[in-house]
This record gives sequence, C-alpha cells and structure tokens, in this order.
Amino acid sequence: MLTRVKSAVANFMGGIMAGGSGAEHGGGSDLPLRFPYGRPEFLGLSADEVECSADHIARPILILSKDTKRLPWTTGYAEVINAGKSTHNEDQASCEVLFVKKKTGGTISTPNKNTSTKRRSSLPNGEGLQLKDNSENDGISLYFWSLFDGHAGSGAAVVASKLLHHHIVEQLQEIAEILKNSAVLPPTCLGEEPESPATNSRTLTRAASLRGGVGAPGSPNTPPTRFFTEKKIQHESLVIGAIESAFREMDLQIERERSVYNISGGCTALVVVYMLGKLYVANAGDSRAIIIRNKEVIPMSSEFTPESERQRLQYLAFMQPHLLGNEFTHLEFPRRVQRKEVGKRMLYRDFNMTGWAYKSIEEDDLKFPLIYGEGKKARVMATIGVTRGLGDHDLKVHDSNIYIKPFLSSSPEVQHPGLCCMAYGIGRILN
Repeated sequence: MLTRVKSAVANFMGGIMAGGSGAEHGGGSDLPLRFPYGRPEFLGLSADEVECSADHIARPILILSKDTKRLPWTTGYAEVINAGKSTHNEDQASCEVLFVKKKTGGTISTPNKNTSTKRRSSLPNGEGLQLKDNSENDGISLYFWSLFDGHAGSGAAVVASKLLHHHIVEQLQEIAEILKNSAVLPPTCLGEEPESPATNSRTLTRAASLRGGVGAPGSPNTPPTRFFTEKKIQHESLVIGAIESAFREMDLQIERERSVYNISGGCTALVVVYMLGKLYVANAGDSRAIIIRNKEVIPMSSEFTPESERQRLQYLAFMQPHLLGNEFTHLEFPRRVQRKEVGKRMLYRDFNMTGWAYKSIEEDDLKFPLIYGEGKKARVMATIGVTRGLGDHDLKVHDSNIYIKPFLSSSPEVQHPGLCCMAYGIGRILN
C-alpha cells in the first residue's frame, strides 16, 4: 500500500493516474467508440481543423466566427487545449434549441431533431429572450447550453455532450402539459383533476349548511375529510426534478454501454436550461457558472470537491467500510499518522463534525485517509479531485482493485435564480 500511496501522491498535479481508468469493462481500445472524437459541433470544424486544434505547441484558440448563426443569443465560445496534459482536448460543449412535446402512446420519442444548422439558423442572433411555443409541434421551446470537463479520456464527455439534452427532454415530456398550465399547481397523482384554489377556499353560509347543501358536512357530495396535509409542489420543482433525473439516466446509460463501447474516463457537467421564461443552472463537478446583473457577479454553482463534500464521503465510508478495501480510513487528520503516535491523542474530524477534537490513535488510523490533501490538491483515495460528474465507472485506486465510483455522485445541484433578463457565463476555471 505504501508504494501505491507514494506513486499516487507523486502524481497529484497530474490528476488521474495512469492505469486508474481500467480496461476491463469498456476501457479497452478493442471496443468501438460510441461517438467519434471531435470538437463541439457548433464550431463547424473540418477533420483537419480538429487535428490542428490538438497542436500542443501552437495551441490555437478556437472561437466562433463573428457572422456565424450556429448559436442563439449571440452566445460566445472559446477553447484551447491544455498543453501536455492529454493528446486531445478532453473537454466538450454543446448548445441545442429543442422542443418538448407531450409524450404519447407510453413511449419516449426523440426530441424534434431537424438538422443543427436549420434549427439554429431559424433563430437569428440578437433575438434576446423572447421564447415562444412552437405551434407546429405544440410543445415547449427549450434552450440548452452545456460544458463537460473530461478527465482520463474524452469518451464520457463526448457521449454526454451528444445525449444529455435528449435525457432532459425525455424527462420533461411527461410533464409538458402540466408545465404549460402554470395557473394550476401540479397534481399529486397524474390523471387527477387539479384542485381549484377557489373551491378550496369556498365557505358555506349558515343557511346552506343547515339545508345540507353541497359541501356541507354530511351531505352526499361532500368529499371525505382529509386528516393529513399535502405539500403544494411548484412547477419549477418539476423542472428541477426532471434535470436531476436526466443526469442520473445519463450516468446509467454510460455504465450500461461501457461493455459495448469504448467510453473512456469521466467528466463534470455544467448545464444551463432556459424554458418558459425561466433559467435553470445544473452543476455536477467543479466548473463554475455566474450571472452578471447590473455589474454584479452572482455565483450560480458550487464546486463539488473532496473538501466541500467531506462529510458526505466520510459518512458513506462509515456506513459501508468495505468500500475502503481495508486500505483507507474514513477519518481525517491534520497530517498522516505515524506509527510512533499510536496511543497518543491527535486532532481528528469525523463525518458528524465541522470542528476538530482529539482522539487516541489506534492501528486502523495508520491507514491512508479517504480524503488527502488540501485545496486544489485534495483527492479522494489519492486519485481524483472532483466528487460529482458522469462516467468513471471503471476508475480504481492506483495499482489496486478498489473502485472509486461509489463515492462519486452524478446528482447535480440545480439553481433557479428566477431571473429572465441577464448576462451569464459558464466555464472551467483553471489555476
């Protein structure tokens, strides 16, 4: 174990260590790619231009031409390869204009997919935020932007950039009609008639009550008394739930298909969805999104790192210690514990603590800590520096058979600012 730890620590600045992605279930080169490698579709690059973009010496900056109409809202974009880190740029991005239609026949249909050029050129730049339902499709218009920060290969980022928006549309199809009727709260059970607020607040006169009028206690048409409270769910919560479910389905699809396709590595995911006049920002990873309003910068995402999610990770390890492979301890110490310190009292922190306390050092405390390092150098099991994202199903601790995926979550944090006129930015911050 000590040799593995030394090797892992020596590679802190390199991110994922060699051999960490595994090749047993879809990581091998013998399997076909799910999608061919390329740069974001909206850049419109040729095969030669894609190859030139991977020049680690020239490092060309890829941007959209000024007269392009491939992106709505005069959206800007620029990228450059991180020289020396990987052969190709492992990051991806996508932008889609879609329509959500009511799901019919109990089957999930694919979103309305005209060609990308046709869909985007039909929405000229500079139209602002005036979205309208598409009358031909009788659906809800949807704008979608996303960034995927890949690591240990580009496979997961490429797949997510091609498919995540489809999963979001599929989740929204079941609730499309509910979302369009914003005047009525969503029903608790699909198929139920929505309760009118006017009906709920109606009061009977004393005379009507004495006559046994409709709604009076004991009358034949009086609904049974409810002895429980019922939460009132807002439409925005349905959209947030749809986005969260889509992230989960995307991660499950990568897991299923890695035995058939070569889907290497993993990626963080940062998504912006605009529909029905409202904005939703979903983040699973350590990328950042901001809103700029009246020259004020408003953060719209939180970074999910080993430090920010320490308590969640420690609690999982505490509840399921077998995940640690008898090589790690879930406790955190200010530094590595040395054998000569067994029996002494040292500062430590457990999953239920935000502060620190002292404990007597035991043999088990000599194991390598689940979370090691500080700041940008913090790693889970000395391997990965981000705790949420997609993929990484074959990622193992260096030179071991300990899987790290159980500690990585695909669940995004979805923020809903409730603003409809703003400038915004999403990006990967590199130090």
